[in-house]
Amino acid sequence: MHSALQPPQLDPAPVFELFRGAHATELLTAAVAHFNVFSRLADGPLPASQLQSELNLQDRPMVVLFTALKAMGLLAERAGFLQLTPLAAEHLVPGGAFDVGDYLGLAAQSPGVLVMVERLKTNRPAGADASGNGVAFIYRDGMASAMEAADSARHLTLALAGRAKNVAPVLAEKLPLDGVRTLLDVGGGTGIYSFALLQKNPHLNAIVLDRPEVLKIAAELAEQYGIADRLELLPGDMFESPLPAADAVLLSNILHDWDVPECRSLVQRCASILPAGGRLVIHDVFLNDALDGPLPIALYSASLFTLTEGRAYSAAEYREWLSTAGLRCDAVIPTLAHCGVLSARR
Repeated sequence: MHSALQPPQLDPAPVFELFRGAHATELLTAAVAHFNVFSRLADGPLPASQLQSELNLQDRPMVVLFTALKAMGLLAERAGFLQLTPLAAEHLVPGGAFDVGDYLGLAAQSPGVLVMVERLKTNRPAGADASGNGVAFIYRDGMASAMEAADSARHLTLALAGRAKNVAPVLAEKLPLDGVRTLLDVGGGTGIYSFALLQKNPHLNAIVLDRPEVLKIAAELAEQYGIADRLELLPGDMFESPLPAADAVLLSNILHDWDVPECRSLVQRCASILPAGGRLVIHDVFLNDALDGPLPIALYSASLFTLTEGRAYSAAEYREWLSTAGLRCDAVIPTLAHCGVLSARR
């Protein structure tokens, strides 16, 4: 029997930081050579809303770009006004004695930069047409998705499970499930997080809700992990299908795939099925509440932005959605690979 409770000796976070580092180049070059962010602020601070309007950016790309530039130490925000940091004022204002903007502009036409600029301007993930249809990494009713085709669903699901296998043992160790008999794992993929929680908590039963092609993989793995007798695999659409009763609901690396309205809706749907004392568990990455870093999460947010309809969110944003849904929040507990767990109770 495979164990889902053996953690890695080393946190893979540095590997992910290197992998996502290209987004720093893309966002910085886009800001310098395509959006002229620093020249627009050369004469002094501007309201963030005014700069957003001048750049013609919708809310999601605005947050992704501004968060990254703040995390890089190039912009600062005070009372809703954005201003240049000393570093940006000296080196990124066109015409300055020590301006390096033209040097950065040498990458302005590189493929990665051009793709990022297109994503920022259109607010559409890679693969989506003008109607927003056709996204590989997420599923929505009526949308062409790789998660609906057997071969691509298998490849993507197992690829995403690579991180889950590292993080699941730590989540199981740090997430107490006393009093929880049934866990609903929404968008649970291979089920690795549920497998670890089942192995850690012998009293627990779990339901994994996901697309049919994805659940075929979960069924195979469940036998290998020896927990199939306590696991139900439920095909469905997390935005539309009725959610079964559960003492706890897990949203592990799910909400970051969706924009704010969808996140609010999903949190409300999950909260509505909880009994008194039931808990909703969000396991994800967390931006600073001020949306100014940390840089690795800001760059991960850019990656999510280009591939999905979402971005990274702050604990403050999650708490607001949870509170609106009638839940009381606990503190964030770090797990692994930049992730943490935020629990809330009815």
